[in-house]
Amino acid sequence: MKRSVTNHSLHGVCAGIAAQVGLYPMAIRLLFIVTFPISFFFYILLANMMDVDHPSL
Repeated sequence: MKRSVTNHSLHGVCAGIAAQVGLYPMAIRLLFIVTFPISFFFYILLANMMDVDHPSL
């Protein structure tokens, strides 16, 4: 699982998860908003742990 560089709002964590699972990034973002108190710490953790997906030329 890698952070997205092309489809990101903050760090690309939700877009990276969405690409791995096969969902739209907005669905993952809404899930993070609905579960905000818990997902905030989870998002910070993933933003620091996930590798960056470098776009190919």
